[in-house]
This record gives sequence, C-alpha cells and structure tokens, in this order.
Amino acid sequence: MSRLSVKDRMVRSIALRKGEVVLRADFEAMGSPSQISRAIKELIEAGKIVRLGYGVYAKARPSTLSGKPVPRVSLEELAQEALEKLGVPVQLGRAQADYAEGKTTQIPVRTTFNTGQRRISRKITVGISTVRYENHYSARA
Repeated sequence: MSRLSVKDRMVRSIALRKGEVVLRADFEAMGSPSQISRAIKELIEAGKIVRLGYGVYAKARPSTLSGKPVPRVSLEELAQEALEKLGVPVQLGRAQADYAEGKTTQIPVRTTFNTGQRRISRKITVGISTVRYENHYSARA
C-alpha cells in the first residue's frame, strides 16, 4: 500500500478544484507548515502554480511566447476570486464600472477594485501588474 506524498496530494487537490485561485490555508490539513512550504516551492518550480501574493497562488500554464508559467486567466478574474476566498466583498472600481456600463469608451488601464468601507493592504500581483484598491473610507460621515 503506497501513500501519496504531500506534494502529490496537493497536485491532485489543485487539479480537482473548480476555481483558479488556491490559498495556502487550503493545504493546512495535508502536512506540517514546512512540508507545505517545500511542496509549494516545488510546484512553483515545476510550473504548476504561480504566486500572486502572500499565501495566494493561481493555477498556471506555459506561456506561448516564453514558455514560462503564467496564470490561466486574467489578473482581474484572479484578484476577484482571491479576495472573495479571503472574505473581502469587492466590486469593480469606478473606471471599470463606468466602462462596463457604457458611460465611457476609455478602456481602464489598471485593475482596480472598490472595497467599500474596508481598508485593505494585500498585494496581488502577476508579473508587473498589480491590483489597486479604492474605498469609501474617507467618505464616511
């Protein structure tokens, strides 16, 4: 009877997930923190996942241009899914919402999310693109 290693269990768990985002907390029951860290490092080196931020990873595929691992979906989709998994309610940023509603024809350059009354400092990055946050914190009366 052969038992699967922590890495093998993590690979299977990632493959069976419906979403694209995987949190480090999803693997807590699979082994000790050092085992999980080692397995995550190996999965990143193998190109199975890419790091988005502290404890946040995304499923990866090889780039058609460079062959290096890249996320399978856009930063906007990844950030929204990651923040939902972390329990942060988000909406599209002002510029993106205006474009989606047809109020403007200017395509937003940056990925921005509105976090409502919440302040957030979590950094979510893919390559050189980083998610920005806007909130109504200063508008509170």
